[in-house]
Amino acid sequence: MAELQGPNLAGKVVIITGAAGGLGAAAARQVVAGGGKVVITDVQEELGAKTAAELGDAARFHKHDVSDPAQWQAVVDFTVAEFGAVDGLVNNAGVTAGGPFDVESLENFERVIKINLTGVWIGMQAVIPFMKAHGGGSIVNISSAAGLMGLPYTGSYSAAKWAVRGMGKTAAIELAPFKVRVNSVHPGMIYTPMTAVVGIQPGEGNYPKTPMGRAGEAEEVGSAVAYLLSDASSYVTGAELAVDGGWTVGPTVQNVVEG
Repeated sequence: MAELQGPNLAGKVVIITGAAGGLGAAAARQVVAGGGKVVITDVQEELGAKTAAELGDAARFHKHDVSDPAQWQAVVDFTVAEFGAVDGLVNNAGVTAGGPFDVESLENFERVIKINLTGVWIGMQAVIPFMKAHGGGSIVNISSAAGLMGLPYTGSYSAAKWAVRGMGKTAAIELAPFKVRVNSVHPGMIYTPMTAVVGIQPGEGNYPKTPMGRAGEAEEVGSAVAYLLSDASSYVTGAELAVDGGWTVGPTVQNVVEG
């Protein structure tokens, strides 16, 4: 796949959670490529520091548990101290654990909600005061195709991702007068090291059978995130952007013919 050219992000300072690798790291690369600066956060300290180092002087790393409000405040304070602003937030950190609805434990459900939903809520609350006081900003919440449709064996995960979608719409309404935009991105089956363990591989012919006929790549999600962070999306708020090869649109032509 050819290198993607993202929008202009010169002068933007963005916090991206769960950005040691995968989708978060791809978004961080797009921010830096667009001229912005980024603070990468993750619980994976060694990998996160390595990713930030690879991005150069425009990137920093901060170890961060998104379920801890005190750590969120520390991240915001660190970002302002290092780069002088917080123009964007990408709530990307999450876990994918799940299972059959009648088998999944309450402990697992609560863990997934704590990281995938509560962590997003705390993060939004942490950056909103700065954004309000400094003329606006852009918040991008990473939901999922599972936040647009039913997906078997993802009860807790889907619950969180649907809630992230709805919560963002409410925030978009409340924050519009302050020039703070809030949108959600809904990746489908994207090839990353995390999804590789469940059989997702790059190229055509992989699960799911999307209309575009292939699994997506992390940089394609990163480009969508960069667009929503940039001024190119200045009239976009409360929206959901599916980056899923058409998976949530409907069955492929082949599936219809064969069915």
